[in-house]
Amino acid sequence: MEPTYENLDLFDLINERYELLRSIFEQAGNEQKEMHISQSEWTIMAIIYNNEPTIAYVTKHVDISRQAIHKCIKSLAIKGLVVVKNAAHSRKHKCIRLTEFGERCYEQNKLQKALLEKQIAATIGNERLSQLKNLLKSDWGIKAVDANEEEAYSGSL
Repeated sequence: MEPTYENLDLFDLINERYELLRSIFEQAGNEQKEMHISQSEWTIMAIIYNNEPTIAYVTKHVDISRQAIHKCIKSLAIKGLVVVKNAAHSRKHKCIRLTEFGERCYEQNKLQKALLEKQIAATIGNERLSQLKNLLKSDWGIKAVDANEEEAYSGSL
C-alpha cells in the first residue's frame, strides 16, 4: 500500500523522504559489505575524498561535535576506510585520507546516489529535479527559534 502524505507538513514530508532514501542506502550498503557506515562517516569520507585534510579542517566543516568526529574517524580507521598520519607541516596536526578500499566504497556510494537520482529524474522529470535541488540549495532564511521568540509567536496565533 502506498503511504499517504496529504496530512503531513513540510518537515514531516522532508523527513519521510530522507528516511526512505536513508533506508535504501543502508539496505544497499548491507548487501554489498558486512560493515555499517553511518551518515556522519559518509559525510567525513566525502570531505576527505581526493584530499588529505587535517582532522581540524574536517572538524570545522562537519556539523557534529569534535568528539563525535574523532569517534567517527576512529571507526573509519578500524574499518580500514581511512588512514590517519602526522601532517607534513606540523607535528601537532594529524591528516586523514581514504585508503584504496575507502575510495572504492565512497565511489560505489556515489554511483548508487547517481543511479537513484537518475531514477528520481525519470519519475518527476529533469526540470522538476533541478528545481528541487535549487530549492534545497537556496538560503531559506531560517534560524533556530529560542524559547522567548516561540512564546511570542504562539501568542500571536
